Amino acid sequence: MPENMPEVTAAGIARLAGVGRAAVSNWRRRHADFPKPVGGTEASPSFALGEVELWLRDQGKLAEVPLRERVWQQVLGDPAGSATALARAGCVLLLVRERHRHWLELAAATDERLAQLLPSAVGDVLTARFGAEPERAVHPPGAEELLPSVALLRGVAELAAELGAGQAFEFLLGRYLDANPRQYTLTPPEAATLMAAVADASAGDVTVLDPASGAGTLLRAVPRAGALYAQDASPELAALTGLRLALHTGAEVRVRAGDTLRADAFPRLAVDAVLCHPPFNERNWGHDELAYDPRWEYGFPARTESELAWVQHALARLRPGGTAVLLMPPAVASRRSGRRVRADLLRRGALRAVIALPAGAAPPYGVPLHLWVLRKPDAGSGGGGAGGAAGAGTGTRLSPELLLVDTAELSQGGGRDGLDWEAVHSTVLDAWGPFDRHGTAEERPGVSRAVPVIDLLDDDVDLAPARHLPPPAAEGGVAELGRVRESLTETLRRTVELTPAVNGLEGIAGVPGVAGIKGVEGLAASRGSGGSEGATIAARRLTTVGELVRAGALELHAGGSGTAHGGASGGVLTEHDVFTGGPPSGTLPDGHSHGHSSGQAEEPVVVRTGDVIVPVLGGGSAVRVVDETTAGAALGRNLQLLRPDPAVLDPWFLTGFLRGTANNRQASSYASTATRLDVRRLQLPRIPLEDQRRYGELFHGLAAFEGALRLAGRQGEQLVQGLYDGLTDGTVPM
Repeated sequence: MPENMPEVTAAGIARLAGVGRAAVSNWRRRHADFPKPVGGTEASPSFALGEVELWLRDQGKLAEVPLRERVWQQVLGDPAGSATALARAGCVLLLVRERHRHWLELAAATDERLAQLLPSAVGDVLTARFGAEPERAVHPPGAEELLPSVALLRGVAELAAELGAGQAFEFLLGRYLDANPRQYTLTPPEAATLMAAVADASAGDVTVLDPASGAGTLLRAVPRAGALYAQDASPELAALTGLRLALHTGAEVRVRAGDTLRADAFPRLAVDAVLCHPPFNERNWGHDELAYDPRWEYGFPARTESELAWVQHALARLRPGGTAVLLMPPAVASRRSGRRVRADLLRRGALRAVIALPAGAAPPYGVPLHLWVLRKPDAGSGGGGAGGAAGAGTGTRLSPELLLVDTAELSQGGGRDGLDWEAVHSTVLDAWGPFDRHGTAEERPGVSRAVPVIDLLDDDVDLAPARHLPPPAAEGGVAELGRVRESLTETLRRTVELTPAVNGLEGIAGVPGVAGIKGVEGLAASRGSGGSEGATIAARRLTTVGELVRAGALELHAGGSGTAHGGASGGVLTEHDVFTGGPPSGTLPDGHSHGHSSGQAEEPVVVRTGDVIVPVLGGGSAVRVVDETTAGAALGRNLQLLRPDPAVLDPWFLTGFLRGTANNRQASSYASTATRLDVRRLQLPRIPLEDQRRYGELFHGLAAFEGALRLAGRQGEQLVQGLYDGLTDGTVPM
């Protein structure tokens, strides 16, 4: 075997062949000629990529390894490590994009000669894009270091011809970040876009700094810029961020590695905007050695207030009138240890807005984070100015105000997947825009309010938006509550009509007004005197979903992959949507995933009418048949799709038996804290299609009854809460 051949794990083999990991384990046991491990551990062995590819092709299990998969496996198998290999790939991609003809001349040389010539060529293009300073984060590799990676570098150049240099790097970076989820805290692109919009970082010559840049998502969200500055404590991530930005934009890019608070790489910088998602709850941020740092203009932060140190660092790097937007944990708005710094930020007009985001907006996803919007006061304002923004004509106000916005209600209860980002963006910008221009804004109960600073300067200086916003009035008042009551009454009437009769329960079939599912008795009677069909199911031959898939009666697809380029037109159907019966509420990122772009990822699974959707978590308590209103959506994470052949299987029959408690119990595993369903092990009786359809009618009716109950519950909750609110705020008379 040649030296430095890329290696691939069992998971990588499964990805190459488009199968599950269990299939790879079976191949290893059943085929004596399966390639032997060349590395890894006994529990997680690795194999030579070339040998695996040859074996898969000889077995007819692989026509051709997709180029992007081959390159990614080469990144993983590079002897220098995946982060270093990815940085070298980025350098070559930058050379390919900036000086394509020169690259073609170099690529014609032998591998040894190419390794010798690349350092000089790469060094020239890095200097042109990042400057000649020795402290920059991206450096050209040496010839000896490059030689083992030449095959990878030729591969990424080929991938650039297929996807474009920028998209090729985004794909590889996305894979790298996905493979290391616990190592990096990533900012979702939707949150980054909102922060850039609030900072108004859209002018063509704007200068923007991110002092805790991570993977560069915040700076990448700036639509146009003259210069981008970034610093990160991780040298590897700083290099990747610099390459990502250089491949994405033509702006001047300056990226440094180092601890920003202890060793600021841009001490004399004054930028138009700062965007920052700082590390949260750090105790070792430099409290002891930075006590007399000039950045603490608004007070020396306590050891437990690292976030307030980042706030003051951001203000110190702004030009007068510049704007900073920081993503903050909500506790910073109310912890007593930070009240003196918060008070001084308010008194001097530096803190302009605190915006509460819904839970799920950014990691940690279970916490509703805040955006702090800050404005560097003009030197001559004397503090206390309301605006300070360019174009804000209000000047110094006697009673400056702080904008408080709460968007928590815009989460639909489903975490990340249930968050309406479009509504969050419009709510925040509709409140911030007028406030930024005029220093005040119209009050929206429960959503936004401009609060006089003097009202906040008490002993606590608590800036949590929910504590200062008036409660939302019941929309429409008493008249709207009356309409809700009428709708609830109609839903309850329909629920009674849909209530199913149950064979064997005395008198239930004769309950007045119950015209719902009485087909159970009819189905039993049609089977003759032998009793109900339900009593004979156990005696019938059973089959499994896995057997039906192998026989071609079903297609089985897993959700959770793909980008907006995959042809889905109806959003994303999420776990939350299946459990609640709601419409598709997720969104497909436009080439991004979890704070980074995933390039040309696999196309999503688009659902069709008649598909059956099964959540793999939750013990099988919900199954959904796709109707016309849901068709066209993409299949979300932790969902599996069963697509029955209508000539063999009735979808509602399939759905009903998949909901059976005993069926789900025998097909579930409990290896972790969550119950996981193995859909292939779910069982169905072998019965004729005509009988399936009779069962399907019953199960369809049950689903309608369940939907009516769910709607009645929502309407009842709306009416009850509306009455509580109306009676307490006086809008509903006693």
